[in-house]
Amino acid sequence: MSNCFIILAAGKSNRFISKIPKPYIKYKGDILINHSINKAILSKKFSKIVVAFNKSHKKYIKKLNNKKVLFIEGGNSRADSSRLSLKYLSKFNPKNVMIHDAARPNFSVKLVNKLLKNLKKFDGVIPVLKTTSSIKTIKNKKILNLDRDKVFLSQTPQAFVFKKIFKLQNKINSKTTDDASLFVDNSNKIKLINGEEKNIKITTKSDIKQNLKYYFGIGFDVHRLVKNKKLYLGGLKINSKFGTLGHSDGDPVLHAVTDSILGACRKGDIGQKFSDQDMKFKNIRSTILLSKVIKEIKKNEFFINNLDINIITQAPKISKYKKRMILMISKLCKIKKDQINIKGKTAEKLGVIGKEKAIACEVISSVYKYE
Repeated sequence: MSNCFIILAAGKSNRFISKIPKPYIKYKGDILINHSINKAILSKKFSKIVVAFNKSHKKYIKKLNNKKVLFIEGGNSRADSSRLSLKYLSKFNPKNVMIHDAARPNFSVKLVNKLLKNLKKFDGVIPVLKTTSSIKTIKNKKILNLDRDKVFLSQTPQAFVFKKIFKLQNKINSKTTDDASLFVDNSNKIKLINGEEKNIKITTKSDIKQNLKYYFGIGFDVHRLVKNKKLYLGGLKINSKFGTLGHSDGDPVLHAVTDSILGACRKGDIGQKFSDQDMKFKNIRSTILLSKVIKEIKKNEFFINNLDINIITQAPKISKYKKRMILMISKLCKIKKDQINIKGKTAEKLGVIGKEKAIACEVISSVYKYE
C-alpha cells in the first residue's frame, strides 16, 4: 500500500495572460510546476507522482525531463483531469492520494505531513483558511450576510483515502470545483485543518510580480601568480606555467562571484563563511564553496537575476574560455547562461597584473526576493 501525489496542470489559464503557459512560467528561481514536484519528492512520502498536463503543452513537458514523475494528458476541466489521474493510479492500488493544483507553489512539506497524519482517522483532510472579510450571498435576488466564522477558504493539496475518492468520480458534475466538494456533497468523514497563509493560488501575473524586491552586491578578489600552482578561473582548470596563490584553489572569479552574491543577500563575505584559518578549507575547490552559498541563499528565498563579471588579467586570454566559464557558473548558480556576462580586461601591462604577477576579478550581481 502506498501514497500518491497528483498535480493538476491541464488548465488553459485564461486569466494568466502570457505566451508561456502558467505552469511553466518562472517563479522564485524555478518553473512554477517544479515547486510542487520538488516538494512532493522532498517529502519522501509518495511512491508515485503524477502530473496531468494540457496536451497543447507537450513541448514544455519534454523540457522538464523528470524521471521521478509520471505525465498524463488531462481533461477539459479540473474535475476531468482529477478523474483521469485517479483512474491512471488505480492500477497501482494506492492507499492514499493527495490532489494538488500546480498554481499553488508555496505549500510546505510540513503541511503534507500534517495532512497524512490526520488521514489516519478521516476519509479526507482539507487545509482551509478563515476569512477576515465580510461575506455576503444573494438568494432569491435578496442580499444576505453570512457568518464569516463559519466560512472557510479551501486550499490544496487535499488528502483522501484513495478508494473513497475514486468511488465518487462518477458523481462529478460541472459544479465540482475541487475534490473536497465531492466529499462534502456525499457526507464522507472529512477533517478541516489550518492551511497556510503563504499557500496562495497564482491566478494572474500580478500574483507573481507583487512584493518583488531587487538587491545588488559587489565582489572583488585578487590572487598572486606563482610557479608550481594550478590555475583555476571560473571553475575551469587552465593550462598555465603559473597558478594562483591561495588557501583554497585560489579561483578569483568564483571568489568574486561568491562575495557579490553574499553581499547582495546581506550574508557577510567569503572570509566569514570559509576562513583561511580553517584547515578544512585548505585547497578546497571554489566550486564547492559557491555551491554551499547558493544552497544557503535559496533556503532564504533569494534568487539570482544577473551576474556581470570582469576578469582582469594580462594572460591568459579570457575570450578562449568565456563560453565554458559561463556554462560552469550557470550550473553552479542554477541560472540560465543568458543571465551571466563575462568580460576579459587587461591592465595594459601596468602594475602587478600587467606584469603577469596577479589576476583579479570584479563582479556585480543582482538578486531578487518575494517579500
